[in-house]
Amino acid sequence: MEKADNPRPVSGQSSCELLIVGGGIMGLWAAVHAARRGIDTIVADAGRLGGGASGGLLGALMPHMPDRWSEKKQFQFDALVSLEAEIATLEAMTGLSAGYRRSGRLIPLPKPHLEKIARRHCEDAERHWQSGARRFHWHVLDGPPVGGWIEASAGESGFVHDTLAARVAPRSLIAALVTLLRRAKHVRILEHATVAGLDPDRGVAEIGGETIAFRHCILAAGHQSFPLLQGLTPGLKQPLGQPVKGQAALLKADLDPALPTIFLDGLYVVAHEGGYAAIGSTSENRFDDPTSTDGQLDALIGAAREIVPALHDAAVVERWAGLRPKAVDRDPMIGRHPEHSRLIALTGGFKVSFGLAHRLAEAAICIAGDRDCGFSLPESFDISSHIAAASR
Repeated sequence: MEKADNPRPVSGQSSCELLIVGGGIMGLWAAVHAARRGIDTIVADAGRLGGGASGGLLGALMPHMPDRWSEKKQFQFDALVSLEAEIATLEAMTGLSAGYRRSGRLIPLPKPHLEKIARRHCEDAERHWQSGARRFHWHVLDGPPVGGWIEASAGESGFVHDTLAARVAPRSLIAALVTLLRRAKHVRILEHATVAGLDPDRGVAEIGGETIAFRHCILAAGHQSFPLLQGLTPGLKQPLGQPVKGQAALLKADLDPALPTIFLDGLYVVAHEGGYAAIGSTSENRFDDPTSTDGQLDALIGAAREIVPALHDAAVVERWAGLRPKAVDRDPMIGRHPEHSRLIALTGGFKVSFGLAHRLAEAAICIAGDRDCGFSLPESFDISSHIAAASR
């Protein structure tokens, strides 16, 4: 069937050059890149913008270990470094803070063999963690670099302090992105608009009771992207992805917001502006209620109180739970659908969305426009790689 290059709306239809399904961190960055290019765009979300997993508490921007360097690690490194300038531009344009700070990361080393491994990583970081004249470091220390933040007993064999890691306030970043998009001339926002039908070959979607004709559609609806893609991809032997529940908490204490993020055995303690600390997070493949919190979060809070003196009696001001999108091959899922050329996937960020979203979204916009974005995506990120994995 011959496909039109542009949407051709009929009476009662809306039309756009680009339809973005999903208003989380991925979809919002995609809309920002589209707005910069003057692309007529509709952003549609089943709830409110940023109301899903993107509206959480943690905001840790953690690099991969610097050893066994790969194209995936290089891509993440470049994304983490470039995010700083992207956020500075966003803040200048909106007058809002995104709560970003390159505060670093602190990793306690409770066992002697971990100290030996960590020292080998020093050389790896010196070799790989550089961007132009900027260098980032992986220091191995005998004790904590700052007093009163973490119990020295947590790192009986020392501590790693890396200077590459950063953090952002998720809701503040979402608010800045939404503010920018509400001011954009070429962007229309639809909230509480559920997808009732999507026909990428015809370039038509039924969303929120409205028929929308589009030239390209970027599917950035988090874990809700997976069933939509599943229905458009016959022959799969397993799901393309799944929701994974995460729980986190926000505590109020007298904290310096410049303190490095603590990471120990899956526990994150992130110091934020205003004397807040975010604690997280669980990874639950099985759950009954996606938005409830329970004893698993209590255990994380207890673990944080044990190693961080300032949190011993800190009040818990919020408990949060949400569903994160984990693709079948774990890596983000991005790219033009091999059977539906109008449809572009942009999902599966799981634990890395906030650090990579701006770069992945830029790539998605370039894919839609058949343009070179100036950087390469890791092969394992491509939707075809995930389809192949789900077909085995």
